[in-house]
Amino acid sequence: MWVEYKRVPNLMMAEMWKDALEGDGLPTKILPDGDITTWGERVPFRVLVPQGREHVADEILRKL
Repeated sequence: MWVEYKRVPNLMMAEMWKDALEGDGLPTKILPDGDITTWGERVPFRVLVPQGREHVADEILRKL
């Protein structure tokens, strides 16, 4: 199961978060916020991590 870790304002930032977390081995998904039919590069996105691994994401961010 995946849980929301962070909300970001656009696709570029979502991909940056995804790359940073996955670069240290944490699987990550990004999904557009809201209805998928309104998807675009400038809609808000959610960054998701596996449930119970949020502390790993926190540790990765502390290292940056």
